[in-house]
Amino acid sequence: MPAQSSLPDTRARLIDAAVYLFWEQGYAATGVAEILARAKVNSGSFYHFFKSKEALLLAVLDWYLMGLDPFVMQPAFAQSPDPIERVFAVLAFYRQNLIKTACTYGCPIGRLALEIPEDRTEVHHLLAANFDGWTTGIEACLDAARDRLPADLDRASLSQFVLTVMEGGVMQSRAHRDLAPFDASVRHLRRYFDLLTQPPQSARTVAPPKPLPRTGGPRKSIHRPRTPELL
Repeated sequence: MPAQSSLPDTRARLIDAAVYLFWEQGYAATGVAEILARAKVNSGSFYHFFKSKEALLLAVLDWYLMGLDPFVMQPAFAQSPDPIERVFAVLAFYRQNLIKTACTYGCPIGRLALEIPEDRTEVHHLLAANFDGWTTGIEACLDAARDRLPADLDRASLSQFVLTVMEGGVMQSRAHRDLAPFDASVRHLRRYFDLLTQPPQSARTVAPPKPLPRTGGPRKSIHRPRTPELL
C-alpha cells in the first residue's frame, strides 16, 4: 500500500484518501462519496479543490511522481553503493510489497495505466511521466555502471526493459497469488546482467596450452645400415 502523508490540510486528506482507494479498488470502482468519507470532508470542500474525480486523479499522479525518488529510489539506493545492485534493490522493494500484501499488491501506476480509457490524454501523459521517472532512475544506475557494460548498449531501452520485468512480474504474481513468477522474472534479468558484464571473449585471459607429457625415456638414435649404391 502506498505510504500516506501526514499533512492535516483538507486537500492533502483528499489526495491521501484517493491514493488509498484507487490503489485498493481501482479508479472506476471508487466513488466521490467514498473519498469524502475516508477523508472526512464534505462535498463543498472537495469541489473547492477539485472540479471532478479526474482532477483528483491528476493530483494523485502528481503525488506519485513527486514521491518516486524519496520513497522508492533513494531508500533502495541506500542499500548498496554498487549501481547494478541498486537496480535489483528497487526490484526488491516491489517484492516486499508483494510479501506484505500476500501477493495482492499491484503497481498503482501500472494498474491505472491499464484501467484509464485511452482518450484521457492528460491522465495518460502523467502516467507516462511516472514511468519515465522510474526508468530515469534506473538509467542513472546503468550510466554509473557504464564501464562494466558493453559500449554500444542502449541503456535507456534497457531501463525500460527492467520496468517491463517489474510490471510483468508483479502482475503475474498478483494473478497467481504466488511470488514465483516475480522471482523467476528477476532471476532471468540477473542472468542477463551477468552476461552483459562479462568481459568480451577477446579480452578474457586465455591460459597457455599445457605441454604434452613426455612418454618413455630419452629418444635413442637408431643405426640403419647404408644402402649400397646402384650401379
